[in-house]
Amino acid sequence: MKSKIIIFSLFLIVAVAQLFVPFKMISNQEDVLKTGVAFKFKTEPLDPSDPFRGKYIRLNFEEDKFSIQNKDNWTRNEEVYVVVKNDENGFASIKNIVKEKPLNTTNFITAKVKYIHSYKENKNITIEYPFERFYMDEFKAKPAEDAHQESFKKENNTTYALVYLKNGESVLSDVLINNESIKDIVSKRKMTK
Repeated sequence: MKSKIIIFSLFLIVAVAQLFVPFKMISNQEDVLKTGVAFKFKTEPLDPSDPFRGKYIRLNFEEDKFSIQNKDNWTRNEEVYVVVKNDENGFASIKNIVKEKPLNTTNFITAKVKYIHSYKENKNITIEYPFERFYMDEFKAKPAEDAHQESFKKENNTTYALVYLKNGESVLSDVLINNESIKDIVSKRKMTK
């Protein structure tokens, strides 16, 4: 009887833990969306020959390089903190990249160093953001990727990712072309076909 109680207790603990972990992850993302600060990261076109990898849009960002003028050793895949600000046009720009968690701002991203290019005392660092994939419904992902690629062919289009930041956490909320959600663009295209 005692062993059955222990087994049942262990089962309950495991079941609660399995429910708690995804709930905590979802609740953290919802908190960032509700109380975080929104930043618009301008996207760049991908190489057209880059294959579509699953049910998401792969995003490249204009603002992913920064010049550091210090002697610190930087390594690939190292976790860093990217402090961001809005530029004069309202788009995100890198203010600084640091190795220690910033204490004087909540507008930073926990990211990784993708590449390092050294020029004498300057080091140009390319960042890998944690929000480089925008997941969508499997039937809308390919048309959305096509719309994203087509947007760069028109001269006056502005394409960006809307990302919410809070204390190093980031949540990619939407991808917009000329301030219109890519989800709405894909839905309109389906209606006109």
